[in-house]
Amino acid sequence: MSTDTSTTTTPAIGGDRAGGAAAPTALPGRPGVPFGRTLHAELRKMVDTRAGLWMVVVMAAVAAIVLVAFVIWGPAEDASFNGLLELATLPLAMLLPVLGIMAATAEWTQRTGLVTFTLEPHRGRVVLAKALAALLLAVVVLAVAVAASALANVVGGNGEWDLTAAAGGGLVLALLLYVLQGVAFGLLFLNTPVAIVSVLVLPTVWAIATQVVSALEEVGAWLDMDRVTRPLFAGEMGSQDWAQLSTATAVWVLLPLAVGTYRVLHREVK
Repeated sequence: MSTDTSTTTTPAIGGDRAGGAAAPTALPGRPGVPFGRTLHAELRKMVDTRAGLWMVVVMAAVAAIVLVAFVIWGPAEDASFNGLLELATLPLAMLLPVLGIMAATAEWTQRTGLVTFTLEPHRGRVVLAKALAALLLAVVVLAVAVAASALANVVGGNGEWDLTAAAGGGLVLALLLYVLQGVAFGLLFLNTPVAIVSVLVLPTVWAIATQVVSALEEVGAWLDMDRVTRPLFAGEMGSQDWAQLSTATAVWVLLPLAVGTYRVLHREVK
């Protein structure tokens, strides 16, 4: 009498012929991670950490302090809704890129990349979620600044509602471009301090160089983000202004964003 025994082996998912392990892939018939869930996770990571939460608090506090100080000591003729909103968003133009940088460098500075890219192996989706999360949080911060400016105009301003649609739209677009620039520099350097210094220093050095060196003055009109966004903030964009904005955005936002995305897609996670 003999007993027939059989063994069943289950092939390792993602394994190759040599027995090595490959990158994790989704099981057949099993849906991947929904993009909405990835976006929600990136939004939570931006405010769940102590640094991210304090960055949002600091931005709101600085905007409130600037508004209160101007209402108390500033000239009454300039305390219109448009003037107050410009004051409230002035510090945001410098701080919002830092928010984008922190979103882009979280996996590499906090060493959570292995977990993130295991749960979502498609790194391009993670990069897209980070960029959208930074933009959405910036919109929320901007909405708070608008509400605070409106309240300041009612309480201590001159009561003029002089913000035009062109100026309002230009303000939103300019600030979102600065946030996306922060994301791009964060992806490019994958290091928070280096990216922050670079996004603050490099455009400033370039702007100074275009003003000091006469040969670069004409080029600076096309490649200086601060200069090309001034008509955007004022709501006075012409055809040449749009061309200059597109050129500067391509150099200071899209180019580092493309190179940084390539780095994230191909860099080894340890």
